[in-house]
Amino acid sequence: MVDFTVAVPTYNGAKRLPQVLEKLRSQTDVEQVSWEVIVIDNNSTDNTAEVVKQYQQNWLSNVPLRYFFEAQQGLAFARQRGITEALGEWVGFLDDDNYPEPQWLTAAYKFTQIHPQVGAFGSRVIGKFEVTPPENFERIASFLALTERGNQPSLYEPGKKILPPGAGLVVRREAWLKNVPSQLVLAGRVGGKMLASEDLEALRYIQQAGWEIWYCSDMVVYHCIPRQRLEKDYLMKLCFGVGLSSHAIRMLKYPQWQQPLIAVAYLLNDLRKIIIHLFKYKIAIRTEVVAASEMQFLIGRLLSPFYFILKLQQTS
Repeated sequence: MVDFTVAVPTYNGAKRLPQVLEKLRSQTDVEQVSWEVIVIDNNSTDNTAEVVKQYQQNWLSNVPLRYFFEAQQGLAFARQRGITEALGEWVGFLDDDNYPEPQWLTAAYKFTQIHPQVGAFGSRVIGKFEVTPPENFERIASFLALTERGNQPSLYEPGKKILPPGAGLVVRREAWLKNVPSQLVLAGRVGGKMLASEDLEALRYIQQAGWEIWYCSDMVVYHCIPRQRLEKDYLMKLCFGVGLSSHAIRMLKYPQWQQPLIAVAYLLNDLRKIIIHLFKYKIAIRTEVVAASEMQFLIGRLLSPFYFILKLQQTS
């Protein structure tokens, strides 16, 4: 019987993966936890498989390290494969650029013991930046999976739009298997497309099934963010992709017959927010990285229903 599975999806992560595995090897006070680590290779073209094989030869004797190859590209498919292959009652996800503190696993396991209604809970995710982020970066930090909600655990209220990111996320395997479709609408950033929010889609299903979603302040993960992910072009594309995914998330809680009217209401509200943003920042939208990225998010959200209508027509 395995209590906890740590699943690490990776794509061409041969250079990044060792640091994550070293952090997992160095977890402390885990004697009371039966746990395993699985690496989900999401169609890598580098030597990721060889890196895992090398670690398997000199890994912890009481903690299995297993490897799986997922050929279907996209983080959503990698996470789904992780859930399928996991032996643990709980599955904790770490991306290949997420570095957990030594007490991360212990804190996660303790949290499961005192919250019987929790279906998923997120970590405190702190940025580890290669260069200084742009001014006012905190306004868009959540788009890079950074999460800072204080030093106390807190519940993500069902009526609100905020949920934790996939980096450092722990889910109850049963809650995922029973409520999350095996094929999500959002697959993740694939082939240069920045369409995101696949983790949010999965969590919406879990939350709507009645499970609680929490923030666990004792679980600390450092997200390594290289220079290129802080450049203007990347941030604008990222924010646009998150905005473009909005329609799929918004419509989850509405019956199909209501969706056209709800979509129109969202469309008008998104247009209003774009106008407000234009008046607030004016010419700064062209020069300030964060203001420009926020505008791209709003534009993506405005275009989101049209994108999914077109996508549906192409697949029908």
